[in-house]
Formats: sequence, structure tokens, C-alpha cells
Amino acid sequence: MSYPELPQPVLTNADLEKIRYIDHKGFQTKTIYTYFRADGKPGSLERALDRICRYAEDGVEDGFSIILLSDRSFDSSHAQMPSLLATAAIHHHLIRKGMRGKVGIIVEAGDVWETHHFATLIGYGASGINPYMAFETISDLKQKAMLETTLSEEKLHYNYIKAVGGELLKIFSKMGISTLQSYQGAQIFEAVGISRDVIDHYFTGTVSRIGGLTLDNIAKESLVKHKLAFPEVPVPNPRLEVGGVYQWKLRGEEHLFNPQTIHLLQHATRKNDYSLFKKYSRMIDDQAQKALTLRGLFKFRAGKSVPIEEVEPVENIFKRFATGAMSFGSISHEAHSTLAIAMNRIGGKSNSGEGGEDASRFHRKPNGDWENSAIKQVASGRFGVTSYYLTNAAELQIKMAQGAKPGEGGQLPGHKVDEWIGRVRHSTPGVGLISPPPHHDIYSIEDLAQLIFDLKNANRAARISVKLVSEAGVGTIAAGVAKAHADVVLIAGHDGGTGASPLSSIRHAGLPWELGLAETHQTLVRNKLRGRIVVQTDGQIRTGRDLAIAALLGAEEWGVATAALVTVGCIMMRKCHLNTCPVGVATQDKELRALFTGRPEDVVNMFTFLAMELREIMAELGFRTVNEMIGQTDRIEVREAVNHWKFKNLDFNAILYKEPVTLDVALYKQEEQDHAIDGVLDWKLIKAAKPALEDAEYVSAEFPIRNVDRAVGTMLSNEISKKYLGQGLPAGTIHFKFRGTAGQSFGAFGAPGLRLELEGDANDYFGKGLSGAQLVLYPDRTATFEPSKNIIIGNVAFYGATSGEAYVQGMAGERFCVRNSGVRAVVEGVGDHGCEYMTGGIAIILGETGRNFAAGMSGGVAYVYDVNASFKKRCNTEMVDFEPLEEEDVQTLRAMIENHQQFTNSTVAGDILANWDQALAHFVKVMPKDYKVVLQKRKAAALAEVARQSGEPVAIMTN
Repeated sequence: MSYPELPQPVLTNADLEKIRYIDHKGFQTKTIYTYFRADGKPGSLERALDRICRYAEDGVEDGFSIILLSDRSFDSSHAQMPSLLATAAIHHHLIRKGMRGKVGIIVEAGDVWETHHFATLIGYGASGINPYMAFETISDLKQKAMLETTLSEEKLHYNYIKAVGGELLKIFSKMGISTLQSYQGAQIFEAVGISRDVIDHYFTGTVSRIGGLTLDNIAKESLVKHKLAFPEVPVPNPRLEVGGVYQWKLRGEEHLFNPQTIHLLQHATRKNDYSLFKKYSRMIDDQAQKALTLRGLFKFRAGKSVPIEEVEPVENIFKRFATGAMSFGSISHEAHSTLAIAMNRIGGKSNSGEGGEDASRFHRKPNGDWENSAIKQVASGRFGVTSYYLTNAAELQIKMAQGAKPGEGGQLPGHKVDEWIGRVRHSTPGVGLISPPPHHDIYSIEDLAQLIFDLKNANRAARISVKLVSEAGVGTIAAGVAKAHADVVLIAGHDGGTGASPLSSIRHAGLPWELGLAETHQTLVRNKLRGRIVVQTDGQIRTGRDLAIAALLGAEEWGVATAALVTVGCIMMRKCHLNTCPVGVATQDKELRALFTGRPEDVVNMFTFLAMELREIMAELGFRTVNEMIGQTDRIEVREAVNHWKFKNLDFNAILYKEPVTLDVALYKQEEQDHAIDGVLDWKLIKAAKPALEDAEYVSAEFPIRNVDRAVGTMLSNEISKKYLGQGLPAGTIHFKFRGTAGQSFGAFGAPGLRLELEGDANDYFGKGLSGAQLVLYPDRTATFEPSKNIIIGNVAFYGATSGEAYVQGMAGERFCVRNSGVRAVVEGVGDHGCEYMTGGIAIILGETGRNFAAGMSGGVAYVYDVNASFKKRCNTEMVDFEPLEEEDVQTLRAMIENHQQFTNSTVAGDILANWDQALAHFVKVMPKDYKVVLQKRKAAALAEVARQSGEPVAIMTN
């Protein structure tokens, strides 16, 4: 029997009616209404769930092929079940009965409107969802002229469906899932605040670490909504609640940062008034009645206090502070640099975010202030990482997670990418920037260990940090990070991040840092790894009490981001992505930036107050140093007054568990990691390059190389950058030749002036982060294979490269030039996903490519020699077009192919040059669409300027 297929999971009302009344050759739909008695009696919801599960089982036995769950059948005596609970209940009941594969589940529900609602329903078994209330709301807004649009209702519904579909694809992709079919029933969720009994029976297999709501509690919450719809006393003008989940509303959802607390924090720091700060922190910390955080349910267990004079000074605590990662581009230069100056004044660390920073900030100002960010992020695909950038860091942070949007790449809309930001990020002004999700290049702990090793070679004086997000299993990942020799692991909470985060991620991605931090500390202690690594946490840390709880749960350092932004003027408008910030914090508009009033002094005051408040708590609890506090979870207990029905059943035993230790097990970092850089080949290179490093004299030498020689040239590039800064040495000043098989990351972050020539082959990450060096590779003189038909360098070559040249005689593996933003490379064939997320530079492929070429490519140009006319089928054309060659392209191709032939003696290049005119017909130019538009505008502006200066009209042709 052939079954009907749904093109996508969001069903219109018409689609649903077709399914409801389908009757074709034994293919029918059984509708089950998901209501329960609204009598408030214990067990009512459970009995109703048993009923619908029984009906579903009967339906399968009776031969129905589709179960349609509908919540439309309700009245004053019957309330609607939560659609997710009903769906999951039937899904798991049919699995237990061995019937699930015989039937599809369709959901007709009014409590579905956000992308997360669709994602969870699909994740727990639904094949299609009809959000009828969302459609009716859209129609109502249209009919009452509350939408400024000329679009029809049908078009508005279509746009809604398209938006949901796009967001679902993003959710799938950040989990590494390619198809809806793979996501359906996958249950890639963790529950927060649902009891173990409910989870085990209705959401079987889902993680729920702190228990919580019972079925009767869930029924009670549903009845609260039901009574609003059917009030006992008629309401003359019933209105919906104002909401305020994402943005503060006067009578809406509670927010810890609200107009009153924002005003108090800003007023306290600007007046340097600690008493005002204490008033602010009391308002934040007093969560006895309305628990807005997990830590709001905790209190300290009293101990023998000590005089506050015996507690370590504020200056010691300052060193443990960092500002959260906020990129230049997402926030203004004024806000970004103000935070950096403040942190450098107190000896803390500011974080560059993935946007990097202008190299002019690496040097101190005449007054002694320093805008340099001590922590520089290296996301897995970050923009514009150079040897010089890495050299000017005290800590290098590998961003494996995004705080408020874990698993997603960073995003910066094109209208915020001005000339300045484009230059800093090595990208094209006006073109939006997408940072690929972490799994695009970090597939295993070995890949992560390699990046840690690369970065340690790039700056051996810097700490290497890995940023993870709070989620179930993060402790195991953190243990792997420690074994991979990172110096710091950061556990980011779910409620960090800027207002530019996607709305569906602000609330529905990641978990509170309390959960991830506790798991991480316990796992590291259990495996005797805690003493090797610093544990840091961040995510809406606002007060000294937050710092103390974080320390007791296992963190010896803290990141403070949103509170720092509020201190410099942020008023939480949550319009960061629109470039319209009225206080000059999250904007690149020059007029709005002029409104910025933040001062480093204010930020210094905030961190001083935080440290002072922490010292008071330490004295009260009897701790003289922060180190004494780390991991002492027995000093935390749950508030006795926690009796609200929604959280009285929470169980924090697993969070507050204290791992038993012996005297040989550390609770905080006490030993340095062994980064295994003492015996690297680069020490020999540095010695041989001494004349060049000291006096810029030309040097050359030859060395044998083996596959255990990793990151060759990286430490040498660090030495070049220390003395010769970003411009490096003149091209080819240091010419080193190698023969053999290079290990991973050959030439990584290679600096200007370096020419590395390799006779042999190389492993993955060849030319990673290339920063101006020249790399040449050709097969060994004894090789008998045909280079153009064999892979000679591994996967992800030139990953994140910013400048330089490369000539490779032979084929590359997969993900060639992913995130390339400036290197000019020639290669004789590539695997799948070539030029993925490329933002600049030139890639010339003198041979075949694999599938999915140019996915996410927003800048730069690729030229593919397509003799067999097979390339266009293998290219992802979502963001690129195929363009005819112009004279400038022909000149570029000729020059680079001649270099390739000269450096590698390539027969492929020789044949192309010998038949140049005929060969040109086989080149396909791959041009990103947005990049082309920007280039055309630049060209038009340049011609207009010429016309203005000459006084003569100039015809401007644009496509």
C-alpha cells in the first residue's frame, strides 16, 4: 500500500480536514479528543490519558492508519490536555505495545504557536501539526487591520508556515540532524521541573534531573487557563494576559532585570554608592515567593563566621572575573572597549567575543588605559583569527557553545557589518555573517585536542579555554576537555546572550548553569581531573550571592556579561539585531553610538561591589579564601519556605551532592597542564630562523618531517608576530623546506614572511588560520601516483584562513577552504563541502569537486575547472550564482596557475597553460549573490566619484 506523504509538518486547516476525512482503500483516520474533566480532583488527568491511550490502541487494532489528536472538544466541564503530554503519552504507549510503526500521529492543537512547540511535538512522535489558533489569530489581526500589510490571509498563513519551517531546519542542523524523519521521535530534550513518575511513563527516556510537577500539578496549571476561558463570575471585557516572556511588561512575566533593578544598578555604579547596590542585590536575591532561578530556591547553611578583615582582599577576587563574550559588531566599539579598559584596570579579563577587535587596541593608550581584550575567542569558524590576534591574548577561548543559543553559529546581519567591522572580521561590509555551528569542524575530542595544541603553539603564554553550554552530559565533555589539556572550561548558562539571540533560543535552548556546573565539578572530582583545570561559569550572574553559590557548586571564576552591559547603559530593549539601540550599546549607527554614556569607572565600581558582597558572604560562612569555598555544596540547602505548588516537589539532591574525596584529590586547579610543546619541531625552526627573527635577514633550511610533527610553523609564526606585529616579515624571508608526511595543522596560523615548502603529503587542517604565509606542497620525488587523482592533503584545509597563498599539487579532502576569509589557494580537486561558509579570498579548483560545494558561502570567489561539465550538479546554489569570466578573472587565473606550475611543476597546470584559450571555456566562476551586490555598489560608487571629480557624466551599468 502507498501512503500519503506530507511535504512539511505544519498543516493548514484545509490540509487537516483532508486528513480527518480521508477514506482511501482501507486508509482512514481516527480522531481522538484530548480533554479531561475540569473538576480539579486528583487523578482526573491520569484517567483521561489512560482513556486516549486505550482509544489509540483500539484504533490501531481496528485498522486505522492515522491517529488525529484534537483538543477542539472542550467546554465548561472539560479542559484541554497539554498537546505535548497527550502526544508523548500515545507515542510511548504504542511503542510499549509494539504498534507504533503501524500508525501516524497528527496533532490539532491550540497551544502550539512557537517553533519550540512544533519541535517538541515532532520530537515526541507527531508527523504533522495544525496550529489552528495561530492561524485564527493571524486572520483576526488581518481582518481588524492590526497588521500593516496588503498580503492576503492565505499569504500570511504561508509566511508563518515558511518561518516555522526555517526555524525547525535550524534546530535540526544545530543538533547535527539532516532530516525531519531523523528528528521525529528522537526526544533530543531535557525536562526541567517535571517529576520522575511523569517522565518515566509519558516521556520515557527523557532526562529530568530535579524532578518537579506531578500529573495533578500539570492538570492544575491547565485548569488555571480553563477558568480564564470559563470564569465562574462573568467578566465584562475579558483580555488575554500581556505576556512579557521575552521583553519586560508592566503586568507581565517577572524579570530580574526590570526597570527598577536596572535603574538601581546604574545609579549605584555611577554614584559609587554601595548602599544602593545592596538595595539592588536584595531585589535580585529575594526570590522566596517567585523563584525565577534555581539558585533562588537555595539558602546558605550557617557556619562559624570569621572577621571580614581575615577574608582575602577585593584585589585577589578581581582576578577571577571576566566579562562574557560579546562581539564587536553585536555591540558598539564604545561599549566593547569600555568593558576592556575596566577589566584591565582591575586585573580581570574582558572577552572579545567571536568578532575579534581592531589591532590598534593591542597597544596601551598614553594615559595607561588598555582596550585589549585579555580573552580572545576562537570559535570553531570564528572570523579573522590571525597569528597577531592570537599573540595578543592572555587567554584563547574555543567557543564550542553560544550560551543563549547553544549549537547555533553566531549571526550578524549585513546592515551591521560596516567598513570597520568588515575589516576587523576579514569579511565584506554589507554582507551578513554566519558562524557555522560547532559540529562543522569539531567532530571528536581528538579534533578539539588538536585545536588546543595549535593555539598553545600560537601563544604558549596564554591559557587555553573551552566554552561549553550547560546541558545533560556536559560533565563527561568537560572531562574530555581536561584530558585534551585545556587550562579552563567555561560552563555557560542558558539565559546569557544578547537580545539579538533568536527568540526561540532565548527561552528554549540550554539549561541553567547551576545544573551544568554541578555536574561538571562532580565529574571532574570523581575522575581526579579537577586539579588540572579551572572551572568558570556565566549566565546572568548579577550579585555577590550568585558568585558565592557558583563557587560552592564548583566554579573558581565567573563571567559577568549582561550586568556589565546594564552598567554601561543597556536598558534591555531586546532590539540588538535591529541596529536601533537608543543608548549606543548594541548599534553601529554613528548617531546612536554618540548617545553612549558608559564609563570604565562605572564597570570597576560594579565589580568592586560584587567582590565586596562576596567577601561579606564568605565572612558569614567562615571562608577566608575563595579556594576554600570551591565545591563545598554542603553549605547550600533548599529554603524551608518553598511551598508553592509548582516547585515544592523539586529535588536538588543530585545538584547539591558532594563527591567524597581523599587528600590526593583537588577541588580546584592546583597543577598546570602538560601541553607537550617542549619537543615540537618548531624549536629547531626558531633556532634556524634567528637571523630573520632578529634582523629580518633571509634564511633557508631543510628538515625531515613526520606525521607526529603537528602545527609546524605555528610557534615560529608566534615569534614573528611578537616582534614584527601584524605586518610580519617581507614575503619569503624565511624559506623552510620539508620532506616527508606532515602531521595535522601544517602551517597553522602561518605569519607573513614565512614560506613553507613540503615535498610529500599532509594530514587534516593544512593551513588552518593561515595569516599571510605561503604554503607549497607537491608529492615526493619517488611517488608513482598521478597527483591530480589522489588526495595529498586531508580534510578542512585552510580552515579560517585570513591571508596568504597556497599551491597544492594534488587533491584535498572534504571541507576545503571552509570559513576561508582571504587566502588565495590552488588545488587540483576537492571532496564534499568545498568552500563552505567562505567569506573572502580565492579558491581555484583544477579538477573535480565533491557534493555541496559553496554551502553558506557569502564572500570570496571560486573558480572550478569543469572539464566534464559535472560541477553545477554538485554545487549548492542557495547563496551563489555562476558568473561568466571577466578580464580581471582571466588575469587572476593566469597569474595563479602560472605560480602553481612554477612552484609545484604541476602537469595539470602545464596542460591548462598550454591550451589556455580552450581551457578558459571550462572554468566556472562561483560568485556569492550578496557579495556580488556589494561589489556592484562599490563599483558604482567609485564610478560616480570619478564622474563627480571630472565633471563628466558616467554611464553606470548594473544587473
